[in-house]
Amino acid sequence: MVLAELKPAVSKYWLIALAGLMWNIVGVMLCRLAYIWLLAIPLQRAVPMGMLGIIFSLVIYRYKFSKIALKNIDRLCLLSDKSCFFAFQAWYAYLIIVVMIVLGITLRHSSIPKHYLAVLYTAMGGALFLASFHFFQRIWAVKVLKQTCLPPEKQS
Repeated sequence: MVLAELKPAVSKYWLIALAGLMWNIVGVMLCRLAYIWLLAIPLQRAVPMGMLGIIFSLVIYRYKFSKIALKNIDRLCLLSDKSCFFAFQAWYAYLIIVVMIVLGITLRHSSIPKHYLAVLYTAMGGALFLASFHFFQRIWAVKVLKQTCLPPEKQS
């Protein structure tokens, strides 16, 4: 009973917005690091590497992150009106986040040249950034357009 009172509960719509904000911020942060790393090399090498990262980000977004974002939104829509603040990600996703952070730190401290890492960081950051707009789109649909949280094909 006491633990339930201490649980930071928020609306599921705030959870959707928080998830979108987190995906967006992390995506921008990764792209910013990539941009800084690409500034350190000549422009004729930086532009193709940046473009390669952007192409990879579009592929990752289209075939993976878009689906993950939509699945996460659908999961959040099924929650009760007030849920734990930390439910904006599924519990297993926190483990994946920790692994990704450790991998990122390991790569940044490796001997791999930063401009090569910039391609990977642009790909991941761009895909996260693009996928974040699914969260914002759903909030807009629910709060402004007064649609249901789950799309019609998912309602049962």
